[in-house]
Amino acid sequence: MAEQIESALVLHSGGQDSTTCLFWALKHFKKVRTLCITYGQRHAKEVEIAQKIAEKAGVPFQLLDANVISQLAENSLTNHQMAMDKEKPDNSYPNTFVPGRNLFFLTFAAVIARSHSIRNIVTGVSQADYSGYPDCRDTFIRSANVSLNLAMDEQFIIHTPLMWLSKADTWALADELGVFDLVKNETLTCYNGIIAEGCGQCPSCLLRKKGLDEYLGARYTVQGARK
Repeated sequence: MAEQIESALVLHSGGQDSTTCLFWALKHFKKVRTLCITYGQRHAKEVEIAQKIAEKAGVPFQLLDANVISQLAENSLTNHQMAMDKEKPDNSYPNTFVPGRNLFFLTFAAVIARSHSIRNIVTGVSQADYSGYPDCRDTFIRSANVSLNLAMDEQFIIHTPLMWLSKADTWALADELGVFDLVKNETLTCYNGIIAEGCGQCPSCLLRKKGLDEYLGARYTVQGARK
């Protein structure tokens, strides 16, 4: 039982949010492993980045092929010919929304976690600063947690360290965890597959940069006030 309490499985894509969550998990659990899932997304480079970061963190890395997700619905992350929405359409979701993705991810993660006697699952979803995806909401996570526990007769705990954090707050957390430079320079958040600052044009890059600018502005203000 002690190992179950002290172990965690982190859903890790090699991006800013999941990498911050990985190092959050390393602070809170004695044993951590990562799960990276491919689902037909635009860039396989995510896998390479995620594996490198897992190696730097000294944790086991597992890759799961869930390409079937790309066959279920049209969206611009799995249909490479579709232009991505840069803004959220009125009364709808951006076409970067992959229906059911986080539900699939959490289900796969729970099955794999169970096989390793792990009860803690960590994911980087956020309701405070996101693109309008329904499967990033706290109510969904709570519901999924209950459903997974009932489906497998287990007591999983899904941890969402970023749920109520803005992107600026997420940068602050990375800094607090001592991995600001790693997250800034070695993660891949860009929908167009460009590491670090990315393309600067896709929705993910715009959100990331906005948060970074806000955080750096606040940090410099605080540092200046201390002088």
